Amino acid sequence: MEHGIRDDLLRCLAEAVGSVAVGHPTRVAVDGPPAAGKTTLADELAAVLREQGRDVIRATVDDFLVPRARRYPRGEFSAEGCYRDAHDHGALNRVLLDPLGPGGDRRFQHAVYDHAGDTVLSPPIRTAPADAVLLFDGVFLMRPELIDRWDLRVLVSTALDTIVERAVIRERQVSARAEVERRWRERYIPAQQLYVATARPTAYADIIVHNDEPRRPAWEIR
Repeated sequence: MEHGIRDDLLRCLAEAVGSVAVGHPTRVAVDGPPAAGKTTLADELAAVLREQGRDVIRATVDDFLVPRARRYPRGEFSAEGCYRDAHDHGALNRVLLDPLGPGGDRRFQHAVYDHAGDTVLSPPIRTAPADAVLLFDGVFLMRPELIDRWDLRVLVSTALDTIVERAVIRERQVSARAEVERRWRERYIPAQQLYVATARPTAYADIIVHNDEPRRPAWEIR
C-alpha cells in the first residue's frame, strides 16, 4: 500500500499508463461505485497525460445506458436491474472498445446515448492515433462482458457510507435526502455488492485506489 498526495497518485497512474506496450490505443478502465470519485480521477489523469503529449479519449459508461423505457424492467429500485439491465455493453464493445483494440481499425464513437435528453446518439466517427489513450470511467467495468477489453484496470474504492454522503451532497439541489438515500441503499449499493460477489473486480484490478480522502489517497499496485 502506498500513500501520498493527489499529485503522487496521478504521477503513479500516468506511469502505469505509459508502461503499457500494445500496438493499438491503450484502453484504461476507471471502475468503482457511484460517487466514488471515478470521473474526477479520470479527468485529472487525462489532464496529466495531455500535458505529456498523449492523445486522450475521455468516455464514460453513462453514455452507454439503454433508454429509460428499457432500463427498469425489474423496477426502479431493483439492484439486479441496475447491474443487468442498465447498460448497452454490446454497443460499447462494438463502437468503442473493439475498434480501439487488437485488430481494430481505430475508427470509434465515444457515445450512443444522451442521458440528459434520454435520446439515442450517433456522433461522428473519429479515428484514434495508434498511441492514443482511452480513459473510460464507470460502474461494473470488470464484468464478464468487458473484462478482456481493457489494457489497464483501475478500481476506485470508497466506503459505502461515504459514497452515500457524497451522493446526498451532489444531488441536494435536485433531490431530497430521503430520496437519494433510498436510491443508493436499495439500488446502487446492493448492485455493487452483487457485482463484487459475481465478477470479483478486485481480482482483476491492476491498481486499486482508496479514495476515502481524495487529497490524501492510498493505492495498491497489484
